[in-house]
Amino acid sequence: MHPKKSDFLLEEIEHIDIKQHNVVPLVEAMGKMAFSGRDLSRAAQIYDAMLRDQDCTIILCLAGSLFSAGLKNVVVDLVRNNMVDAIVSTGAIMVDQDFFEGLGFKHYRGDVAVDDDQLRRLAIDRIYDTYIDEDQLRICDSTCGEIADRLEPRPYSSREFLREMGRYLQKNAKNRESVVLTAFEKNVPIFVPAFSDCSAGFGLVHHQWHHPERHVSIDSAKDFLELTRIKIESKVSGLLMIGGGVPKNFAQDTVVAADYLGFDIGMHKYAVQLTVADVRDGALSSSTLKEANSWGKVDQGAEQMVFVEATIGFPLVTGYAWHKGAWKNRAAREFSRMLDDATAAST
Repeated sequence: MHPKKSDFLLEEIEHIDIKQHNVVPLVEAMGKMAFSGRDLSRAAQIYDAMLRDQDCTIILCLAGSLFSAGLKNVVVDLVRNNMVDAIVSTGAIMVDQDFFEGLGFKHYRGDVAVDDDQLRRLAIDRIYDTYIDEDQLRICDSTCGEIADRLEPRPYSSREFLREMGRYLQKNAKNRESVVLTAFEKNVPIFVPAFSDCSAGFGLVHHQWHHPERHVSIDSAKDFLELTRIKIESKVSGLLMIGGGVPKNFAQDTVVAADYLGFDIGMHKYAVQLTVADVRDGALSSSTLKEANSWGKVDQGAEQMVFVEATIGFPLVTGYAWHKGAWKNRAAREFSRMLDDATAAST
Protein backbone atom coordinates (compact mmCIF):
# COMPACT_ATOMS: atom_id res chain seq x y z
CA MET A 1 0.00 0.00 0.00
CA HIS A 2 1.45 3.37 -1.01
CA PRO A 3 1.71 6.04 1.71
CA LYS A 4 -0.46 9.14 1.49
CA LYS A 5 0.50 12.75 2.11
CA SER A 6 -1.40 12.68 5.36
CA ASP A 7 0.87 9.87 6.60
CA PHE A 8 3.77 12.34 6.65
CA LEU A 9 2.08 15.57 7.76
CA LEU A 10 1.15 14.44 11.24
CA GLU A 11 3.08 16.21 14.01
CA GLU A 12 3.11 20.00 13.84
CA ILE A 13 6.21 21.99 14.70
CA GLU A 14 5.53 23.81 17.97
CA HIS A 15 7.00 27.29 18.44
CA ILE A 16 8.95 27.81 21.64
CA ASP A 17 7.68 30.43 24.09
CA ILE A 18 10.57 32.29 25.77
CA LYS A 19 8.15 33.82 28.28
CA GLN A 20 7.55 30.41 29.84
CA HIS A 21 11.20 29.62 30.64
CA ASN A 22 13.27 31.86 32.91
CA VAL A 23 16.76 31.09 31.66
CA VAL A 24 18.50 33.97 33.46
CA PRO A 25 20.19 31.79 36.13
CA LEU A 26 21.30 29.28 33.48
CA VAL A 27 22.73 31.90 31.12
CA GLU A 28 24.50 33.72 33.94
CA ALA A 29 25.99 30.43 35.17
CA MET A 30 27.20 29.72 31.63
CA GLY A 31 29.10 33.00 31.79
CA LYS A 32 31.37 31.44 34.42
CA MET A 33 32.24 28.58 32.07
CA ALA A 34 34.49 28.62 29.01
CA PHE A 35 34.18 28.23 25.22
CA SER A 36 30.77 28.78 23.62
CA GLY A 37 28.92 28.84 26.94
CA ARG A 38 30.80 31.94 28.04
CA ASP A 39 30.40 33.51 24.58
CA LEU A 40 26.65 32.96 24.62
CA SER A 41 26.29 34.46 28.09
CA ARG A 42 28.20 37.56 27.01
CA ALA A 43 26.05 37.83 23.86
CA ALA A 44 22.90 37.76 26.00
CA GLN A 45 24.30 40.49 28.23
CA ILE A 46 25.14 42.65 25.20
CA TYR A 47 21.59 42.27 23.87
CA ASP A 48 20.30 43.25 27.31
CA ALA A 49 22.61 46.29 27.19
CA MET A 50 21.05 47.30 23.84
CA LEU A 51 17.62 47.20 25.46
CA ARG A 52 18.80 49.27 28.42
CA ASP A 53 20.39 51.93 26.18
CA GLN A 54 17.47 54.29 25.55
CA ASP A 55 19.23 55.78 22.50
CA CYS A 56 19.84 52.40 20.81
CA THR A 57 17.95 51.29 17.71
CA ILE A 58 17.96 47.49 17.52
CA ILE A 59 18.04 45.82 14.11
CA LEU A 60 17.28 42.09 14.01
CA CYS A 61 18.87 40.16 11.11
CA LEU A 62 17.54 36.71 10.24
CA ALA A 63 18.88 34.06 7.86
CA GLY A 64 18.25 30.33 7.69
CA SER A 65 15.16 28.18 8.16
CA LEU A 66 14.31 29.67 11.53
CA PHE A 67 10.53 29.96 11.72
CA SER A 68 9.90 26.54 10.18
CA ALA A 69 12.10 25.21 12.99
CA GLY A 70 9.94 26.64 15.79
CA LEU A 71 11.43 30.12 16.43
CA LYS A 72 8.62 32.25 14.96
CA ASN A 73 6.95 33.19 18.23
CA VAL A 74 10.28 34.32 19.67
CA VAL A 75 10.35 37.09 17.07
CA VAL A 76 6.62 37.80 17.49
CA ASP A 77 7.32 38.50 21.18
CA LEU A 78 10.36 40.68 20.36
CA VAL A 79 8.26 42.82 18.00
CA ARG A 80 5.23 43.04 20.28
CA ASN A 81 7.30 44.17 23.25
CA ASN A 82 9.54 46.76 21.56
CA MET A 83 12.62 44.54 21.75
CA VAL A 84 13.50 45.16 18.08
CA ASP A 85 12.97 48.27 15.96
CA ALA A 86 13.59 46.93 12.44
CA ILE A 87 14.07 43.52 10.84
CA VAL A 88 16.25 42.46 7.90
CA SER A 89 15.50 38.93 6.74
CA THR A 90 15.64 36.40 3.98
CA GLY A 91 12.44 36.03 1.99
CA ALA A 92 11.90 32.42 2.94
CA ILE A 93 11.58 33.28 6.63
CA MET A 94 9.07 36.08 6.19
CA VAL A 95 7.05 34.67 3.30
CA ASP A 96 7.40 30.88 2.95
CA GLN A 97 7.41 30.41 6.72
CA ASP A 98 5.73 33.32 8.53
CA PHE A 99 3.16 34.57 5.99
CA PHE A 100 2.56 30.90 5.10
CA GLU A 101 1.56 30.14 8.70
CA GLY A 102 -0.44 33.37 8.89
CA LEU A 103 -2.59 31.94 6.09
CA GLY A 104 -3.34 29.00 8.39
CA PHE A 105 -0.80 26.45 7.14
CA LYS A 106 1.69 24.47 9.22
CA HIS A 107 5.17 23.03 9.27
CA TYR A 108 5.55 19.42 10.35
CA ARG A 109 8.15 17.28 12.06
CA GLY A 110 9.97 15.09 9.56
CA ASP A 111 12.84 12.66 9.14
CA VAL A 112 16.19 13.29 7.47
CA ALA A 113 16.38 9.63 6.41
CA VAL A 114 13.12 9.75 4.43
CA ASP A 115 12.90 8.81 0.75
CA ASP A 116 12.95 12.28 -0.85
CA ASP A 117 11.74 10.97 -4.18
CA GLN A 118 8.64 9.70 -2.41
CA LEU A 119 8.14 13.13 -0.84
CA ARG A 120 8.44 14.76 -4.26
CA ARG A 121 5.73 12.51 -5.69
CA LEU A 122 3.46 13.49 -2.78
CA ALA A 123 4.22 17.22 -3.18
CA ILE A 124 5.93 17.48 0.19
CA ASP A 125 8.98 19.74 0.55
CA ARG A 126 11.66 18.97 3.14
CA ILE A 127 13.81 21.35 5.17
CA TYR A 128 16.20 18.96 6.95
CA ASP A 129 13.82 17.32 9.49
CA THR A 130 10.79 19.47 8.68
CA TYR A 131 8.04 18.96 6.07
CA ILE A 132 5.92 21.52 4.19
CA ASP A 133 2.92 20.85 1.98
CA GLU A 134 3.92 22.08 -1.51
CA ASP A 135 0.28 22.51 -2.53
CA GLN A 136 -0.22 24.91 0.39
CA LEU A 137 2.98 26.72 -0.48
CA ARG A 138 1.58 27.33 -3.98
CA ILE A 139 -1.38 29.06 -2.33
CA CYS A 140 1.10 31.28 -0.50
CA ASP A 141 2.78 32.05 -3.86
CA SER A 142 -0.51 32.97 -5.53
CA THR A 143 -1.65 35.10 -2.59
CA CYS A 144 1.48 37.23 -2.96
CA GLY A 145 0.62 37.63 -6.64
CA GLU A 146 -2.94 38.63 -5.79
CA ILE A 147 -1.66 41.30 -3.38
CA ALA A 148 0.54 42.68 -6.17
CA ASP A 149 -2.43 42.69 -8.56
CA ARG A 150 -4.36 45.00 -6.21
CA LEU A 151 -1.58 47.55 -5.75
CA GLU A 152 -0.87 50.67 -7.75
CA PRO A 153 1.67 49.70 -10.45
CA ARG A 154 5.01 51.25 -9.38
CA PRO A 155 8.31 50.29 -7.76
CA TYR A 156 8.04 49.35 -4.07
CA SER A 157 10.66 48.68 -1.46
CA SER A 158 10.40 45.20 0.03
CA ARG A 159 9.35 46.94 3.24
CA GLU A 160 6.40 48.54 1.50
CA PHE A 161 5.30 45.25 -0.04
CA LEU A 162 5.64 43.37 3.25
CA ARG A 163 3.55 46.10 4.85
CA GLU A 164 0.82 45.30 2.34
CA MET A 165 1.18 41.62 3.21
CA GLY A 166 0.68 42.59 6.86
CA ARG A 167 -2.38 44.61 5.89
CA TYR A 168 -3.72 41.52 4.07
CA LEU A 169 -3.21 39.39 7.18
CA GLN A 170 -4.90 41.97 9.36
CA LYS A 171 -8.10 41.19 7.48
CA ASN A 172 -7.56 37.56 6.48
CA ALA A 173 -5.17 35.85 8.91
CA LYS A 174 -6.16 32.42 10.17
CA ASN A 175 -3.20 32.45 12.57
CA ARG A 176 -2.49 35.85 14.11
CA GLU A 177 0.82 34.73 15.63
CA SER A 178 2.67 36.23 12.68
CA VAL A 179 5.75 38.46 12.53
CA VAL A 180 4.54 40.09 9.29
CA LEU A 181 1.19 40.91 10.90
CA THR A 182 2.63 42.00 14.26
CA ALA A 183 5.22 44.21 12.56
CA PHE A 184 2.42 45.83 10.53
CA GLU A 185 0.45 46.53 13.70
CA LYS A 186 3.52 47.86 15.55
CA ASN A 187 4.93 49.88 12.62
CA VAL A 188 8.16 47.87 12.69
CA PRO A 189 9.72 47.81 9.20
CA ILE A 190 10.78 44.50 7.67
CA PHE A 191 13.33 44.47 4.85
CA VAL A 192 14.00 41.51 2.58
CA PRO A 193 16.89 42.59 0.32
CA ALA A 194 16.61 39.53 -1.96
CA PHE A 195 12.82 39.62 -2.04
CA SER A 196 12.22 37.58 -5.19
CA ASP A 197 14.13 34.64 -3.71
CA CYS A 198 11.03 33.18 -2.02
CA SER A 199 7.32 32.50 -2.55
CA ALA A 200 6.72 36.20 -3.14
CA GLY A 201 9.04 35.95 -6.12
CA PHE A 202 6.83 33.36 -7.78
CA GLY A 203 3.79 35.55 -7.15
CA LEU A 204 5.53 38.61 -8.61
CA VAL A 205 6.68 36.63 -11.67
CA HIS A 206 3.05 35.65 -12.27
CA HIS A 207 1.92 39.23 -11.69
CA GLN A 208 4.45 40.74 -14.10
CA TRP A 209 3.84 38.04 -16.73
CA HIS A 210 0.17 38.96 -16.83
CA HIS A 211 0.75 42.73 -16.50
CA PRO A 212 3.77 43.34 -18.74
CA GLU A 213 3.14 47.05 -19.29
CA ARG A 214 2.09 48.28 -15.83
CA HIS A 215 3.09 46.25 -12.82
CA VAL A 216 4.53 46.20 -9.31
CA SER A 217 8.29 45.84 -9.03
CA ILE A 218 10.70 45.71 -6.08
CA ASP A 219 13.25 48.53 -5.79
CA SER A 220 16.30 47.15 -3.96
CA ALA A 221 18.02 50.55 -3.93
CA LYS A 222 15.00 51.99 -2.11
CA ASP A 223 15.37 49.17 0.43
CA PHE A 224 18.95 50.26 1.06
CA LEU A 225 18.00 53.93 1.29
CA GLU A 226 15.17 53.25 3.74
CA LEU A 227 17.30 51.17 6.08
CA THR A 228 20.06 53.78 5.83
CA ARG A 229 17.49 56.43 6.85
CA ILE A 230 16.86 54.42 10.01
CA LYS A 231 20.57 54.34 10.78
CA ILE A 232 20.84 58.11 10.18
CA GLU A 233 17.86 58.76 12.49
CA SER A 234 19.39 56.63 15.27
CA LYS A 235 21.75 58.08 17.86
CA VAL A 236 23.07 54.59 18.58
CA SER A 237 22.46 51.25 16.86
CA GLY A 238 22.86 47.58 17.65
CA LEU A 239 22.62 44.43 15.57
CA LEU A 240 21.22 41.10 16.72
CA MET A 241 22.08 38.69 13.90
CA ILE A 242 20.92 35.09 13.56
CA GLY A 243 22.86 33.51 10.71
CA GLY A 244 24.64 35.73 8.21
CA GLY A 245 24.54 36.24 4.46
CA VAL A 246 22.69 39.11 2.81
CA PRO A 247 20.72 40.33 5.88
CA LYS A 248 23.93 40.65 7.89
CA ASN A 249 25.81 42.62 5.26
CA PHE A 250 22.80 44.75 4.31
CA ALA A 251 22.41 45.98 7.88
CA GLN A 252 26.11 46.51 8.42
CA ASP A 253 26.48 48.45 5.17
CA THR A 254 24.14 51.22 6.32
CA VAL A 255 27.09 52.79 8.16
CA VAL A 256 29.08 53.04 4.93
CA ALA A 257 26.03 54.25 2.97
CA ALA A 258 25.33 57.01 5.49
CA ASP A 259 28.97 58.08 5.37
CA TYR A 260 28.78 58.13 1.55
CA LEU A 261 25.81 60.50 1.87
CA GLY A 262 27.82 62.79 4.13
CA PHE A 263 26.51 61.74 7.56
CA ASP A 264 29.02 61.03 10.32
CA ILE A 265 26.83 58.71 12.37
CA GLY A 266 29.33 56.27 13.80
CA MET A 267 29.52 52.50 13.57
CA HIS A 268 27.02 50.05 15.03
CA LYS A 269 27.88 50.26 18.73
CA TYR A 270 26.57 46.82 19.66
CA ALA A 271 26.61 43.60 17.65
CA VAL A 272 25.78 39.97 18.38
CA GLN A 273 25.86 37.15 15.85
CA LEU A 274 24.82 33.53 16.28
CA THR A 275 26.10 31.33 13.47
CA VAL A 276 27.41 27.85 12.68
CA ALA A 277 29.22 28.94 9.52
CA ASP A 278 32.91 28.13 9.18
CA VAL A 279 35.08 31.22 9.49
CA ARG A 280 37.93 29.75 7.43
CA ASP A 281 36.36 29.95 3.97
CA GLY A 282 35.97 33.72 3.87
CA ALA A 283 32.18 33.59 3.67
CA LEU A 284 30.19 36.53 4.97
CA SER A 285 28.02 34.34 7.20
CA SER A 286 31.06 33.54 9.31
CA SER A 287 33.12 36.73 8.98
CA THR A 288 33.81 37.97 12.48
CA LEU A 289 32.46 41.20 13.90
CA LYS A 290 36.04 42.27 14.57
CA GLU A 291 36.63 41.91 10.82
CA ALA A 292 33.63 44.19 10.23
CA ASN A 293 35.43 46.81 12.33
CA SER A 294 38.14 47.03 9.65
CA TRP A 295 35.39 48.06 7.21
CA GLY A 296 34.13 50.74 9.60
CA LYS A 297 30.82 48.95 10.20
CA VAL A 298 30.90 47.55 13.76
CA ASP A 299 32.57 49.15 16.77
CA GLN A 300 34.73 47.08 19.09
CA GLY A 301 34.01 46.51 22.75
CA ALA A 302 30.37 45.39 22.70
CA GLU A 303 30.45 42.75 19.97
CA GLN A 304 30.21 38.97 20.32
CA MET A 305 30.28 36.05 17.92
CA VAL A 306 28.67 32.83 19.16
CA PHE A 307 29.19 29.69 17.11
CA VAL A 308 25.95 27.95 18.01
CA GLU A 309 22.91 26.64 16.12
CA ALA A 310 19.95 29.04 16.20
CA THR A 311 17.34 26.77 17.82
CA ILE A 312 19.69 26.47 20.81
CA GLY A 313 21.23 29.93 21.04
CA PHE A 314 18.40 32.26 20.03
CA PRO A 315 15.89 31.24 22.75
CA LEU A 316 18.61 31.51 25.39
CA VAL A 317 19.81 34.97 24.34
CA THR A 318 16.31 36.41 23.90
CA GLY A 319 14.87 34.54 26.88
CA TYR A 320 17.58 36.04 29.08
CA ALA A 321 16.74 39.54 27.85
CA TRP A 322 13.00 38.97 28.20
CA HIS A 323 13.22 37.88 31.82
CA LYS A 324 15.72 40.62 32.75
CA GLY A 325 12.89 43.01 31.82
CA ALA A 326 14.71 46.01 30.33
CA TRP A 327 12.20 45.98 27.44
CA LYS A 328 9.50 47.24 29.80
CA ASN A 329 11.04 50.72 29.71
CA ARG A 330 11.59 50.89 25.92
CA ALA A 331 9.47 53.10 23.71
CA ALA A 332 8.34 51.96 20.27
CA ARG A 333 10.31 53.65 17.44
CA GLU A 334 7.63 53.01 14.78
CA PHE A 335 10.09 53.60 11.95
CA SER A 336 7.53 52.54 9.35
CA ARG A 337 5.70 55.81 9.94
CA MET A 338 8.86 57.81 9.28
CA LEU A 339 9.59 55.86 6.10
CA ASP A 340 6.01 56.16 4.85
CA ASP A 341 6.21 59.94 5.38
CA ALA A 342 9.50 60.07 3.46
CA THR A 343 7.92 58.16 0.57
CA ALA A 344 4.88 60.44 0.54
CA ALA A 345 7.11 63.54 0.54
CA SER A 346 9.04 62.29 -2.47
CA THR A 347 5.94 61.69 -4.62
